[in-house]
Amino acid sequence: MKTFKIAAIPGDGIGTEVVAAGVEILHEIAKREEGFKFDVDDFDWGGDYYRKHDRMMPEDGRDQIRNHDAILFGSAGHPDIPDHITLWGLRLAICQPFDQYANVRPTRVLPGITSPLRHVNAGEIDWVIVRENSEGEYAGVGGRVHQGSPLEVATDVAMFTRQGVERIMRFAFRLAQTRPRKFLTVVTKSNAQRHAMVMWDEIAAEIASEFPDVTWDKMLVDAMTMRMVAKPQSIDTVVATNLHADVLSDLAAALSGSIGIAPTANLNPERTFPSMFEPIHGSAFDIMGQGIANPVGTFWSSVMLLEHLGEQQAATRLMVAIENVTADARFHTPDLGGTATTREVTDAVINAIRGANV
Repeated sequence: MKTFKIAAIPGDGIGTEVVAAGVEILHEIAKREEGFKFDVDDFDWGGDYYRKHDRMMPEDGRDQIRNHDAILFGSAGHPDIPDHITLWGLRLAICQPFDQYANVRPTRVLPGITSPLRHVNAGEIDWVIVRENSEGEYAGVGGRVHQGSPLEVATDVAMFTRQGVERIMRFAFRLAQTRPRKFLTVVTKSNAQRHAMVMWDEIAAEIASEFPDVTWDKMLVDAMTMRMVAKPQSIDTVVATNLHADVLSDLAAALSGSIGIAPTANLNPERTFPSMFEPIHGSAFDIMGQGIANPVGTFWSSVMLLEHLGEQQAATRLMVAIENVTADARFHTPDLGGTATTREVTDAVINAIRGANV
């Protein structure tokens, strides 16, 4: 029997609640499949760790998780700690050194959930947004000088390399190639950002020649927000920069019914380092400890984790179980307009796993 080593990093806020639920689900799906099992190591890194040690994770933290098969992450964000410290001290401190350059965010309206786009029919939102996850506005290049004086200057420099753009573009075209419509939209802002974004457009055209079976178009990011709302059926696979895709994927999550159901895979496609899987909803301290956090985003992220590990049958079984549960309004948490608890949703998915026919 195969044993997969998983690093569980709940982080802050509701991360502790949904990651615990996610680990429970992973063990349950492993029991159902019987061909593999999980060995889960828990890491208490995050805001509480920072308050004790003045850092979000140990200095050798990455070495502690480097040889795991995958990472299940909760959230980074604490009301008593500046956001840039929590983000750069934990999530980005893992993503960037582990070269998890492909951030993949699928979006669908799951059964039983209503999109805010009231005229959207089933199947009209079925997207995958590919976010470049290592460069751009989040490269960390910049600084501040003369702080507090009238001459103060602050810069954040968006850095793009040909290698970085080529590899994410090639990844996105390959992903589009696997989907039924074989259609990719490249999103930039090349009318205003006339250097790096023009390079994106040029590289997109170059890479497109390698994939003659993939149809593609391009959009300016502001126009893309309108297209997502007005013509959702015209979108399939999307690739965009770190910042642009971060914003677009949050809009996509809202359009699918709730940010609480949205999953993320931070992939190192070459598998030199472990990849990391997380819900996109953040730490949500306003509902922490109430037992009402929606665990579906973590469960769907666990589907992507299983796919990454090559356990496609288990991934399919878990996704069917999730959809069986969302179809029943009794198991909608408050973010979906219901009254269900995290525990009730988790138990329902466990029961669905045990009975799901795949």
